[in-house]
Amino acid sequence: MKVELLDIRKYFGPIRANDGVSLTLESGAIHGLLGENGAGKTTLMKCLSGYQAPDGGTILVDGQAVSFTSPAEAVLHGIGMLHQDPLDFPQMRVLDNFLLASDRRLLPDRRRGRATLRELGTRFQFDLDPEAEVTSLTIGERQQLEILRLLALGAQVIILDEPTTGISAPQKARLFATLRRLAEEEGRSVIFVSHKLEEVGELCHQVTVLRRGKVAGEAEMPCPVDRLVEMMFGRSLPPTQRVPVEPGPVVLQLEGVTIPSYRLTVEDAGLQVRAGEVIGLAGLEGSGQRLFLRACAGLERVASGHIVVDGRDLTSAPYRRFLEEAGVAYMPAGRLEEGLVGGLTLTEHFALAERNGPFFIDWAAARERAAGRIRHFNVVGVPESRVEALSGGNQQRVLLALLPPELRLLLMEHPTRGLDVESANWIWQQLLARREEGTAIVFISADLDELLERSDRIVIFFGGRMSAPVEACDTTVEQLGYLIAGKDVKRET
Repeated sequence: MKVELLDIRKYFGPIRANDGVSLTLESGAIHGLLGENGAGKTTLMKCLSGYQAPDGGTILVDGQAVSFTSPAEAVLHGIGMLHQDPLDFPQMRVLDNFLLASDRRLLPDRRRGRATLRELGTRFQFDLDPEAEVTSLTIGERQQLEILRLLALGAQVIILDEPTTGISAPQKARLFATLRRLAEEEGRSVIFVSHKLEEVGELCHQVTVLRRGKVAGEAEMPCPVDRLVEMMFGRSLPPTQRVPVEPGPVVLQLEGVTIPSYRLTVEDAGLQVRAGEVIGLAGLEGSGQRLFLRACAGLERVASGHIVVDGRDLTSAPYRRFLEEAGVAYMPAGRLEEGLVGGLTLTEHFALAERNGPFFIDWAAARERAAGRIRHFNVVGVPESRVEALSGGNQQRVLLALLPPELRLLLMEHPTRGLDVESANWIWQQLLARREEGTAIVFISADLDELLERSDRIVIFFGGRMSAPVEACDTTVEQLGYLIAGKDVKRET
């Protein structure tokens, strides 16, 4: 199935998200869509998949002009989209989520649906339990469920928006194998939306680069990375530099901590983190690092052991005490689920974040404060923008902008999730500036290069057990990969 986008335009007030974008997608091809945050990638794909109506331009499917008023109409024409944040019902079972898309009868045929789900899962090596609740799945498994739903609906064009964000290396390898099979063996078309140059180079046949709502260039793959960077940003990017900081006194100390959960228990966890130190947490998704990080903020129940912050024993204390008494802040991976409030504007978010503000909100001051933070953090938006209207990368910038100015300990899940190279470097400049002021940083990342480049020490989680910290400067990507897989690494002496 051939899809053509001709002169697509989409505006949000003064923001020209798409300003005359054209591209062609051939059958059996994996087409990369590259661009920095706010370049218009997701907006363009939402126009193609029926989530938004373009303000101008034409969409052709096999030469015929089409117009979609909903995602359901787009799927009927064979076009489906997998979003950055999975669109499922977490409290429902896997089978129920699958049936909601593939069988719309009042009493769906559960036996037939289960058989279809298992058949598709076996075909693409996705091992999903039909009776499992979606809350028990990893992000990668939720993506697999959405792909199977789209295939069951007969999608011939599958759009994936930043699909590797927050998933493990084995899950990424399985995803890429599936996409190659869909394109090469089944003749389906794939649009792979990303800002990660190495992934586009590894997977895609051709690439279109967007910059500020326009097409900045196109290329057949393989293509030199420098050329892609130039098209994305209009210039080459300098290498990252890091200023060494002498660690200060102990800020966070855990001794013999056990953190239970219904799926996994982290046992006998212990760690010391000093002021100005950056600790990276690595491991396959679901290995315990998220439980550990949330326990450090009072967001998970601790069954035994002690958590001490700046000399205060805060074991089993709520997050509010961690935040207000000890200067601990937590930045979650789920932007709209946990970090931001859908339906509220940026001004309203910054007003809510003022912990010591007046009883009655000074909206003029709140708007001015929001405008200042938007400028400082380079958010593509205005004070009146609702957070759900922002791109994923800009939502991430807003989360960082909402953090309190003075912190003793900053805990983060995937801090550069969904950010392009330039934006990620800029964000780390802001984080490392806090580090120089004495803030201790503990973060989770699925990006091994980020862990090695940004951490002083790295702790690896495997099956609920945590390793002794390793020095990032003495560890390679290969060694870290082995450790994450639960294998011992013999170091050269």
